[in-house]
This record gives sequence, structure tokens and C-alpha cells, in this order.
Amino acid sequence: MRGFVRLLFGRRARLRWVHLVLGGALATPYVLVGEVVIGPVTGSTDVFGSFPLQLASFAVGLPLAALTSLFPLTRPLEAAAVRWLCGVAEERLAFGPARTRAARARTAAWFTLHLGFGGIVAGMTLAVPPFAVVLIALPLVATLRDSRLGLPDVLDHTWALALAPVVGVLSLLALAGCAAGAGALLARWAPALLGPAPEDRLAAAEARAADLAVRNRLARELHDSVGHALSAVTLQASAARRVLDSDPDFVRAALAAIEDTTRRTVGELDAVLGVLRDGDAPGTAPAPTLDADLDGLLRHTRAGGLRVTATVAVEPGALPPVLSREAYRIVQEGLSNALKHAGGPDGRGAVTVRIGPADGHLEITVENPVTGAAPARPGGGHGLRGIADRARLLGGTAEAGAETGVWRLCVRLPMSGSPEGS
Repeated sequence: MRGFVRLLFGRRARLRWVHLVLGGALATPYVLVGEVVIGPVTGSTDVFGSFPLQLASFAVGLPLAALTSLFPLTRPLEAAAVRWLCGVAEERLAFGPARTRAARARTAAWFTLHLGFGGIVAGMTLAVPPFAVVLIALPLVATLRDSRLGLPDVLDHTWALALAPVVGVLSLLALAGCAAGAGALLARWAPALLGPAPEDRLAAAEARAADLAVRNRLARELHDSVGHALSAVTLQASAARRVLDSDPDFVRAALAAIEDTTRRTVGELDAVLGVLRDGDAPGTAPAPTLDADLDGLLRHTRAGGLRVTATVAVEPGALPPVLSREAYRIVQEGLSNALKHAGGPDGRGAVTVRIGPADGHLEITVENPVTGAAPARPGGGHGLRGIADRARLLGGTAEAGAETGVWRLCVRLPMSGSPEGS
């Protein structure tokens, strides 16, 4: 019994009833236009007082409603109302304007059903409760029986008068049942008529994939930039501590390099976090490139005491922007690995970097001796995976491993056909 009452008068049923009454309110202007049409056609001057003519006006107004539903805001507004009042999950509805012919047709069908069911239920809501109250009170209030309310003659019989309250209560239950049934039907049909079409789902999936790709790229940028900076600062501080008393000039240079590295990295960190937080365009903070920033990268790395020998056989401006950017990050990560693992007893290891064309590819090689001085960090290895991902996205290859005491990283990237954004 409690479930039956909740089905007819629960919160969900009441909200759906409100949704239907709103549909009836929206239908009112169309019904008035229908009355303007039906009156001259039928020659009647009292369309409002005739129930059949009212139904005819309603029938004329619904096609007009279907036409006006083609406005772009109709589907978003209807979807929002269905979500809040009918209890339909947000992911099952489309909140953008209907752009295809099929989507517009489904929106028109939904709007017509909403106004049609809403007009009927709203009319019943206005008419049935007063009638039911009169029937319930009729046996108890003698003045109602003597008044001229247009009651049927059958109510003059005693048995009919005794049954009048029962009929009144049943009328109210029937109204609630109609409202609950119509609301449930609209809630069931809403996903099919207001839900996303296959084209909408594809567009949403592409947007999510693009957003995920941007965030993954930003995560790689953050890892490479901050990881390199922390490795460089650690090595610079360690080397400065070792020669604090014997080589003050080197200590001053190392401290200056630490200051410069941290300031530059904080700027890059702010830029990346700004993109993640505010959704700014990734282009608001220019990414470093091989052409413009390799010299600074090598200078900061050498300031920490790492002996870097670099051979660059690429003309400035010869690389596409994307290739230059990704090549810079690959060299940066290669040097980060060297900073962690190439330190000798004095903290000043040696690294060889070679960058140049080879068989239509840009070949990047980073070599350093493996001393075993630095243990692998728990959860490490993200840098090499990031290098492999960058190479794969550009159609290249990446190989890394130790051979006879030398760690060698070799990356080959095609110099033609590189994508213009990745």
C-alpha cells in the first residue's frame, strides 16, 4: 500500500506532475491560436464554452508547437527540465542544440508529446479537484444539493448521493494515476527523443579524447621539466657541498645555476598548472625547443659539474616546430637520466650528446658511463616511457639500455611528415 501511495504521490511523481503542468502552460498560447482558427471555420462565437471545439483548438495548436520547437534553445531547455523534474540521468540527455535533421525531428516529437500530455493533465488538474470536492461534500452540505451547479439528475437518488464521495475520491486517484502514468511515459521516452544521437556521442568522445591527450601531454611536460630541474639542482648542490672549501668559484657558479634553474622551472610549473586549472590554451606558455633552448639546457647541466660533450649537426630553423619541441624534451630527459646515474666519485660525470640527421631521421644519442652510484627510485622509469611515447607519436623509435658499462639512449625521429600539433 505504501508503495502504491509513493507511486502516485511520491516526490518523483509530484515533480513529474509539475513537469506536465508546465507543458500545459506552454501549450496555452498554441491553444489560443487554435481557437482563433477554429472559431471562424466553425462559425462559432463561443469556442471556449464548447468542449469539442476546445479539443479541436488543441489539435490545431500542437502542429504549431512542433514547428516552434525547431528553435535551437528548445532541446537544451527541455533536457534541463527533464533532468530536474523527471529524474532522467544527465548522461542520457543531449544539452546542445539539435543540429541534424533527425535530431530536430526527435525534438519536435518530444515537444509535441510534452505539450500534448501536459495540456491534458493540466486541464484535468484544473477541472477534476473542484468536481471531486463537490462530490465528497455533497452528502454533508445540503446547500450544495439545492444549488444550481449543473449536477446530473442521478444525484437526486439517495443511493447516488451516498456513492458521490466514493466517486469523488476515485476521481482524485484517477487524476493522480493519469499524471503518474503520463510522467513515467515521458521519462521513458525522453532518452530516445532528447538523448544524444550517434553523431553527438562521437563528438563527445572525440572531445574527451582530445582533452585527455592535452592533459597527458601536459603531464609529460611537467614530468620532464620538473624532473630535470630537480635532478640538476640535486647534482649541483651535491657537487657544491663536496668542494665548498676548496673551490669557492665553482660553488658560486653552482648556486647561481640552482637559482636560475628553480626560477625557470617555477615559471614552467605555473604555466602548466594554469592550463590544468583554468583550461587556458596550451599555447599561452611557449614550450622550449631544440633550436632556441638547447644551449641553455646544456649550460645549466654543466653548471652542476656534469661534463657534457655535445655535437649538434642540425642547422637552426631546419626542424619543424613540433619536432624541435619534442627533441628538446627527449634531450632534457636523457640528461636527467645522466644526472642521476653518471656521477663519478667527485660528482662530475661525463655525458656525450649527439644530434644530427641520419637517413631522413633526426637521430638523438645520449651516452654516459654507468657507475651504479645512484640507485633506482621507487616508481621511477616514467621518463623513459615518456621518451618512448614521444617517439611513437612522431612515428619514430627509441632504444635505451646499458652496454659494457655505458648507458646509451638512441632516438630516431622522422624529419618529414611530422604532425603540426601533438
